[in-house]
Amino acid sequence: MSEESQKTSRSLVGIATIVAAATLISKVFGLVRQQAMAAAFGVGPAIDAYNYAYVIPGFLLILLGGINGPFHSAIVSALAKRHRKDAEALVETITTLVGAVLLVVTVALVVFATPLIDMVAPGLTETPEGLEIRAIAIQQLKIMAPMALFAGLIGIGFGTLNAADMYWLPSISPLFSSVTLIGSLAILAIYLGEKITEPNYALLGGLVLAGGTLAGAVLQWLVQLPAMWRSGLGKLRLRFNFRQPGVSDVMKVMVPATLSSGMLQINVYTDLFFASYIPQAAAAMAYSGLMVQTPLGIISNMILVPFLPIFARLREPADWPELKDRIRQALTLTAITMLPLSTLMVALALPSVRVVYERFAFDLSASEFVASVLMAYGAGMFVYLGRDVLVRVFYGLGDGQTPFRVSLFNIFLNALLDYILVNAFGAPGLVLATVGVNLVSMVMMLWLLDRRLDGLPWREWGGPFLGLASGSVVAGLVAWGVRLGLERWLGTEGFFVVLLELCIPGFVGLGVFALWALQMKLPEVDLLVSRVRQRLGR
Repeated sequence: MSEESQKTSRSLVGIATIVAAATLISKVFGLVRQQAMAAAFGVGPAIDAYNYAYVIPGFLLILLGGINGPFHSAIVSALAKRHRKDAEALVETITTLVGAVLLVVTVALVVFATPLIDMVAPGLTETPEGLEIRAIAIQQLKIMAPMALFAGLIGIGFGTLNAADMYWLPSISPLFSSVTLIGSLAILAIYLGEKITEPNYALLGGLVLAGGTLAGAVLQWLVQLPAMWRSGLGKLRLRFNFRQPGVSDVMKVMVPATLSSGMLQINVYTDLFFASYIPQAAAAMAYSGLMVQTPLGIISNMILVPFLPIFARLREPADWPELKDRIRQALTLTAITMLPLSTLMVALALPSVRVVYERFAFDLSASEFVASVLMAYGAGMFVYLGRDVLVRVFYGLGDGQTPFRVSLFNIFLNALLDYILVNAFGAPGLVLATVGVNLVSMVMMLWLLDRRLDGLPWREWGGPFLGLASGSVVAGLVAWGVRLGLERWLGTEGFFVVLLELCIPGFVGLGVFALWALQMKLPEVDLLVSRVRQRLGR
């Protein structure tokens, strides 16, 4: 590896370390938030309604306000090619334009809250319990509607700060949202006491959930402002010069990228459409989804945040050989992290759910239901992140149209797979449909990149991925066998017993995979190991 390449690698690992540490803290608080929600509401009407009402505001927060979302990606791609002196006016103009559009969206969400909930969850109108959930969800959606505006502002802030080489604050800022919601639930618990789990207080609990979520989004935006102002990257100033240089460049990526990511949300809507006919399915998907998103979010930020500017700088044909190497590097890191986690998540789904959620209103039957959905989520972790890596390659090339077209095709595929798999597997079938869509998306984008970049080295890439996949399967089988042995020896009752039956097989499985991966002598594994040793030696 050349000296320049070593500097780049160290820079990548350094950025990834910062992002990982901050994201880990945020994800831990996000998990605590979900635990508080589970303990307070279980899989009852307040939380079920929240999962339907949160579909659109939550989608906008993830789509527009998330790290690695289209707003973040577009801003990073545009500012990476410009001097900082030109950035302030561009950021303020984009903020003005986006803010005006999202203000209209906010008003529309309030006005059309009832038909939107009926569109998301038509099955709620068929039972008295469903009608109660529907009424709560409508009120929750009206409260959370302003998240549409703040989501866009958060996303622009993330991209601006990352373009200025600030990675800690964007990665940790979701913590403030989680803390706000946890605080809201704590106040509710103090006010109601044990009555918090009673059905009569479902509406009040639902309103507190919605209000705490909105307050958290506002706080998440506010904490960005001082850093942006100090760096000279924009203030709260309206600018209407939409024809200035740079605006069209941002929009060329932002608009199709937003539409492309929006197509994924149509898949989520399709899933919830079918889930509304399965009692407690929406809550189970939310609980299990967070358990997957916690490690996935940490690792995805570690990989996507530092690689996106690199992809953007290597868009010229002369740089394509290095771009291909960077794509391989990002996908290999994805495989090293996601494949073993995927098999372990499947093997240890039930003890994982029991340790994380099983307390107060969340009982063993709820754990078993959520665990079945978690296994389906776990099976798709690699293709989920692999697809995201390839999408960022297209964004770096200045191409938002291709991911959009792929996503458009997959809307129909997802609906077809939902219809087929929900009849065969119930709620887990909805998640398996998403896994299938992500797999098809990844294959399609690899094929398109192969054509666009004058060929990809398939044989050179295939061997390591096959080896890592095999090692992951072996690690998962070993962890599953150890878990069964512990259950026969210790039983399955008691928190600490279940914790042991999660941790011991998990560490054994990770150890098996680590030994397997070290024997493969991949440069990405060597890089990670040397970096860890360097950190521990300080």
